[in-house]
Amino acid sequence: MSSRVRVVVAKPGLDGHDRGAKVVARALRDAGMEVIYTGLHQTPEQIVETAIQEDADAVGLSVLSGAHMTLFRRVLELLDERQARDIVVFGGGIIPEADLPELERLGVAKIFTPGATTTSIVDWVRDNVAQPVA
Repeated sequence: MSSRVRVVVAKPGLDGHDRGAKVVARALRDAGMEVIYTGLHQTPEQIVETAIQEDADAVGLSVLSGAHMTLFRRVLELLDERQARDIVVFGGGIIPEADLPELERLGVAKIFTPGATTTSIVDWVRDNVAQPVA
């Protein structure tokens, strides 16, 4: 059994811009984490299924389309339905500061807004996602 943190990085919805998600995925991988990148245009159902199948410790969502409230909410609902809320959900993208408290209330652990460094993301994941027991 691996003792590395496993993170699913996902692009939900119709947004076709994935450079940021790929940069974050690479930074997490380079920091020693196992990363599963799902690719573009994933549904919340596909993302949650991948997270469960891959025994992920966390899901990182990248949303630039403006549909963040709907997409984050649905991923969290599906994790609840599957009794998988031990999977930490974090994300980033073009998300208005006014929406951050509601996302936190829903259960999103952290949102990285434009300008966040890959170092800050890696450090946050290391500090906030439980290391699996080997």
